[in-house]
Amino acid sequence: MLVSRSTIPNHPFADIPRTLRFSRPAGCYLEIRDRSSRSGGFGRAGKERDMRDALRVGVVGASARGGWARDSHVPAIQALKGLELAAVATNGRATADAASRAFGVPGFPSGLDLVRDGDVDVVAVCTRVPDHREIVLAALAAGKHVYCEWPLGCDIAEAEEMAAAAAAAGVHVAIGLQLRRSPAVLTARDLVASGAIGRPLSASALSTTMGFGPEVPSQFLYLEDPANFANLVTIQGAHTLDLALTVAGPLTDLGALLTRQFPIIRAGDAREERPRATFDHLLVHGTLGSEAALSVGVSGGRTGSTPFRLEVVGETGSLLLEGGAPRGLQSGRVRLSRDGSPQPVDEGELADLSDAAANVGGVYAALRDDVREGASTSVGFDHAVRLTRLLTEVFAASETGRRRTADGWPVR
Repeated sequence: MLVSRSTIPNHPFADIPRTLRFSRPAGCYLEIRDRSSRSGGFGRAGKERDMRDALRVGVVGASARGGWARDSHVPAIQALKGLELAAVATNGRATADAASRAFGVPGFPSGLDLVRDGDVDVVAVCTRVPDHREIVLAALAAGKHVYCEWPLGCDIAEAEEMAAAAAAAGVHVAIGLQLRRSPAVLTARDLVASGAIGRPLSASALSTTMGFGPEVPSQFLYLEDPANFANLVTIQGAHTLDLALTVAGPLTDLGALLTRQFPIIRAGDAREERPRATFDHLLVHGTLGSEAALSVGVSGGRTGSTPFRLEVVGETGSLLLEGGAPRGLQSGRVRLSRDGSPQPVDEGELADLSDAAANVGGVYAALRDDVREGASTSVGFDHAVRLTRLLTEVFAASETGRRRTADGWPVR
């Protein structure tokens, strides 16, 4: 296993000596050395090894029982050229062993154990949001590239800390706003930017999910704690707003209304009734940089159909993105129509991926190409900071009833 000494100061991984031995699950011991000492080595700070070798990805949070990592990250990695699933990690020895058997790679009982594995080049952090910071900072300190699921952190301070650490580490990072890599979304963005529908007049979005309804199973109770920054507004709302801004352009101001459709939830296996502390409905209205109006409605607790649609109307035409999935728009494909006619979209290497894995595959493909070419096309942690800041303004606008003006929000 090969890792190098970290350059991030004051971090527990910063003083890893150049040669150590760590125990792997099978009980064998592997030597850890500085990769940069090897000819053609793939070391830290974005140094490239011979890319005839695949980037080795370790997924933290890949459970054999199910979940987002199993349904999207693992199949995307396994399907794309230039990537290799190298390891998985869970939160215990028994589940790690089960994941190892299911995915055919070494399994680690914690994310930090996986970070120490020198056979991993990229760490994908697919855990609960409160666990992101520790694993991301450790991975950056160990010289790994990082793909972190959205939200990046529990607040703006955590997001800024991780963004600063990524910049200091000099590695490549990507944030899990996967709709930005959807071929249909990219096509729609380019059509608007090219003037294909004329000057934009308005953009409106409807976004729904089965989550955040009145019934909350035990495994989702952490989503009901506002401190975890993992709720309808910060997940479904953020993906929806980010998609709208990707296609229609940046906001200059906004107003917002957050409400509770289901003020009482039935929590856990016992279905204990308790007040809902987070919000399950979001309305945002604002002005885009083009002076067009934006309206966004996001609803939780929708059973049966969970549609998504974003319509951008211009002076000479219109575009419509449609899709939807029970987990939310971010977990499925979207379709593009122009002036009422379906538009063909070339999905390239993503075409054979499942709906859940296709957009995630786009993020991995961009990260792979960035590492290979020394480029910076992936949506990274700096953007995550801007989107986190925008969400804090959404909460503030709803609480105060006053419009908020753009300051450090996403630029597109």
